[in-house]
Amino acid sequence: MKLHIVMHESFETPAAIEVWAHKNKYVLTYTRLYQGDQFPQHCDFDFLIVMGGPQSPVTTIDQCAHFNVQQEIRFIQMAIEQNKILLGVCLGAQLIGEALGAKFAHSPNREIGVFEITLTEAGKRDPIFSTFPSKFPVGHWHGDMPGLTAESKVLATSEGCSRQIIKYQPHIYGFQCHFEFTLKAMEGMIYNCAPELEEYKHLPYVQNTQQLRKHDYSDMNKLLFKFLDSMV
Repeated sequence: MKLHIVMHESFETPAAIEVWAHKNKYVLTYTRLYQGDQFPQHCDFDFLIVMGGPQSPVTTIDQCAHFNVQQEIRFIQMAIEQNKILLGVCLGAQLIGEALGAKFAHSPNREIGVFEITLTEAGKRDPIFSTFPSKFPVGHWHGDMPGLTAESKVLATSEGCSRQIIKYQPHIYGFQCHFEFTLKAMEGMIYNCAPELEEYKHLPYVQNTQQLRKHDYSDMNKLLFKFLDSMV
């Protein structure tokens, strides 16, 4: 199994995804856009994972020189056309939606922290998520959410956001939430996104630094491993 991971920023890391991949001795390759990497010419991988970032699907090259959204969407579309397994996390979920023709939207609430998500009826019937608890805590750090196609299904929601897990096709999922966060990954987010914590501290679904550091991320990581095992 060969996984290819697209990273938009150094601090939006695959974290527990890498732990799972190394444990299973899968081959990992990367496009690190913040380092100036270019997208591969060919989809020489089985599983594409598109990570998050502070950008949005309407961020321009003038606003972020290393983020060419149209180029990235074309790369994602190439992977879809070649029937690869796909997972998008946060911004990555929004970009997969865009690649399938679904426009992203602003979330009703900004969420930063660890909050419960609840499976929808579709989620409870999903071959993978039907084996999950009906409610469980996961990480969040977002202000937008993925778009929906006519065929997509919302599998989980939260109090603050109505689109947390989207199933676009049997082998294509989008997570607006973050199962992959670890304490180390969270430290990177805190350090690099500190202005957000200050700007949005008055909002109902935004936790402070102390709260973010107190969470145990291991249970959500175990659920991530369960999901990934099912996908491959």
